[in-house]
Amino acid sequence: HPFMANLLEGNARAAGYEPVNPHMLTPRENFLEYLKPDGKPEYLNNSFKMFRFLMGDPCSKFIRGGRVRGVDSVDPWGTFIHFGADEPAAIPIVTQENQVIPDLEHWEDYLKVPDLKANCAEGWEGVRAQKEAMDSERFLSAVVVPTGIFERLHMLMTFEDTLMGFLLEPEAMHGLIDAITDYKLTYLQLIVENVHPDAIISHDDWGTQTSLFFSKAVWEEFFKEPYRKLYGYLKENNAIVIHHSDSFLEPIAGEFKSIGIDVWQGVIPSNHIVRLWQELKGSLGLMGGIDSIIDMKDWSRETIPVEVWGACDAYKDVPGYWPGMTYGGPGALFPGVYDAVAAEISRYNLEHFGVDPFL
Repeated sequence: HPFMANLLEGNARAAGYEPVNPHMLTPRENFLEYLKPDGKPEYLNNSFKMFRFLMGDPCSKFIRGGRVRGVDSVDPWGTFIHFGADEPAAIPIVTQENQVIPDLEHWEDYLKVPDLKANCAEGWEGVRAQKEAMDSERFLSAVVVPTGIFERLHMLMTFEDTLMGFLLEPEAMHGLIDAITDYKLTYLQLIVENVHPDAIISHDDWGTQTSLFFSKAVWEEFFKEPYRKLYGYLKENNAIVIHHSDSFLEPIAGEFKSIGIDVWQGVIPSNHIVRLWQELKGSLGLMGGIDSIIDMKDWSRETIPVEVWGACDAYKDVPGYWPGMTYGGPGALFPGVYDAVAAEISRYNLEHFGVDPFL
């Protein structure tokens, strides 16, 4: 909030804060230092403020363009999408009656994969213009790619049928995942070839607050190699890979670097961040740590500092820690929450590191 930013800046000046380095690293430079194993960032990265998000790409418009508040729809995959007039986001509702794939063994008889090349070859000018207009010396460009492989599976079948498919129909599940992976690779290729953003934020939630949705063995058998293929392509094209999963993923986090993930974004506090960093030996960036419980209708400026400063105090000595809310992009469910969190991280940077580029 502008008022909060001005207030914090005034307080910092009144308290005598002076930048340790008057030529402090830009948000872009600081983030790139953060990614290096031996990097020397000058302050904590703050939420998603070092990025400029490129919005409205043709792939997103084609696949998700029917999501209009107050209107139910069916997406190009055939999944029923509900978007209530008073609800913060659209959600798929998949039942035994409306699931796209009622019989996994014969999934090819039911599934028609959307043709991205035919529908998304044109219309990239506006996205490229956003990138050209941004201050690329201070910020990094990013594109959010939602709906990962597992998420797409349980949008095509009920959640129960999806989980049972790993156990009862592994061959068919591998075939279906291969088809989704090829689609995802085409999606990424179109983005890279047309825009080449600095970073891709790729979504796939693999667990609850306390556990994986499946065993580590299932993840390794069905998801590890497909994601190595997807993220390997991004790494070959010099894109920073940020994987979003606001879940408990400790059992598989040690595998992330090997499949090309630079940052696990959405690390909820139940993951024991300090211990996880020690076990990972600095191989992976960890973004999150601030519980989304603060994002509520009756939030207050008294509660947010407690959560933000508590997380920053707990993890500030973890070199790979990047504080922020655990959602897969900027913003929050309720107005003002995201900006208030970012303002507190700025205040923390001023007090502990003497610098903050956003004030």
